[in-house]
Amino acid sequence: MGRIKTQLIKRTTEQLMSRYPGQFSDDFASNKVLVNKFVSVYSPKLRNTIAGYLTRLVKVRKAKGE
Repeated sequence: MGRIKTQLIKRTTEQLMSRYPGQFSDDFASNKVLVNKFVSVYSPKLRNTIAGYLTRLVKVRKAKGE
């Protein structure tokens, strides 16, 4: 079983994906830098959680062929 993401994480990730389509990749390190650039996140743990969720969503969408 995986960890449950909070609404803050999900909402922020969806907003980032809609505002900056095509910017994110399936590489966690590059997504982490982009999240730091686009959003003012005060906690490294929160930044990493958002970047990890972004990476996961990008991989899922690639697998679906979107």
